Amino acid sequence: MKLAASLSVGAILLLASSARAAEPKPIMKETSHDASVIAAFIAAINRHDVAALADLMSEDHAFIDSLGGRVSGRKEMVAGWKAYFAMFPDFEILVDTTLADNGTVAIFGLVSGTYNGKRGLIPKNRIAMPAAWKANVADGKVIRWQVYCDWTEGLRIIEEDKKSG
Repeated sequence: MKLAASLSVGAILLLASSARAAEPKPIMKETSHDASVIAAFIAAINRHDVAALADLMSEDHAFIDSLGGRVSGRKEMVAGWKAYFAMFPDFEILVDTTLADNGTVAIFGLVSGTYNGKRGLIPKNRIAMPAAWKANVADGKVIRWQVYCDWTEGLRIIEEDKKSG
């Protein structure tokens, strides 16, 4: 009985020591350069500065919206940002948390803007929602910007505006 108890205690100690040896390394590394590129990208979005956005995008930049739509290429996204800022002239991103690791930056926060449709910039056309973004950075350029948010309310507001006279 003592032998079995000793073996059990030994096995537990062995498992505990191997678990300590196999403790995972922190997931997030300090990659402040990548995070600063994304901070500049978001600041350019909030200023509606399409030229600054173009400077921060790679030539093969990819944008993926929350519905899975994809636009590739810096030139195409410059046109896309211009159109989006016309649709939402007060569009802005409010960042709560940013995490960066090895060229990937995750951003969590809020997004808001007023849809500039038939009814104009009225409170009924205001859209605000929690959102997250995944960005990939290489050589100081944003190569991918992916948005995650529930656009149900935004789409409802846009459709309601389109139906108005």
